[in-house]
Amino acid sequence: MLFDTHAHLNDPAFDPDREELMNGLAAKGIGYVMNAGCSLRSSRDIVKMAEAYPWLYGSVGSHPDSADEVNEEVIEEYRKLCRHEKVKAIGEIGLDYYYEDIPRDIQKNAFRMQMALAKELDMPVIIHEREAHDDGMRIVKEFPTVTGVFHCYSGSAEMARQLVKMGWYIGFTGVLTFKNARKAVETAASIPLDRIVIETDCPFMAPEPYRGKRNDPGYLPRMAEKLAEIRGISPEEAARITTENAKRLYRIEE
Repeated sequence: MLFDTHAHLNDPAFDPDREELMNGLAAKGIGYVMNAGCSLRSSRDIVKMAEAYPWLYGSVGSHPDSADEVNEEVIEEYRKLCRHEKVKAIGEIGLDYYYEDIPRDIQKNAFRMQMALAKELDMPVIIHEREAHDDGMRIVKEFPTVTGVFHCYSGSAEMARQLVKMGWYIGFTGVLTFKNARKAVETAASIPLDRIVIETDCPFMAPEPYRGKRNDPGYLPRMAEKLAEIRGISPEEAARITTENAKRLYRIEE
C-alpha cells in the first residue's frame, strides 16, 4: 500500500465527489494519506476529516500565502489542535517568493513562529519552499532539532543532500514524471532511498499522462513507478520503501 504524504482533500475541487473518491482509494492501492493544512481554517477542517477515516492523517499550519494570519492566538490554536491523535505534523509552512503576495518579512516571521512551535512540541514539519532557497535554509538551520519533509522539492540535488545529512526527508510530486523535470530526477537519483517520500499535492501537480487534470491520491502509483525507474528497482519495492519512510517521518506506528 502506498502513502500519499501530501494532499489537500479538503480543497473545493473535491466537493462534487469527495466521499466516492475517499471510499475508492484502497482499491487503488492507497493505504495512507497526509492531509496538509494551509491556514487556520483549513487546519480545523482537516482535523475533522481525519476523524472520519482511519487511514487519513492531518497536519496543521499556515502556508506562506496565509502567513499574515499568524500571531500568538493562531499559534495557541495550532498548539491545541496538535493534541489530537491524528495530527502528525505542523505544516505546510515555509516561504514562497515566486509571487510575493505576502511580504517576505511577514513570511519569515510566520515561518519562525511555527518552527518554534514544532520545536516546543517535538513534531515534524512540512516545508513549502519556492524560490526562497537561501532564506529557507537559513531559518531551518536556526532550529537544528526540528526536521520533517521539504515537500514538492524544487531545490538542487546538492541542497537535498545537505538536508538529508541534517535529518530531513525529500518529497516528490507528479513533477517527477514531467519530461522537463531534469532537476527533480537528478535529485531523486542521488539521495538515499530511505529519505524519499512521494506525494500528489492534489488537486495540483497531476503526473503524466494526466497533467492538467485534477490530481488525486489514486495517481500516486505513477510516482512510485517513476521512482522505481530512476532507481532501478521494482514499483513494489518503491512503494514499500516510501511507505516505510513516510510512517517513520510522521511517527505512525501500527
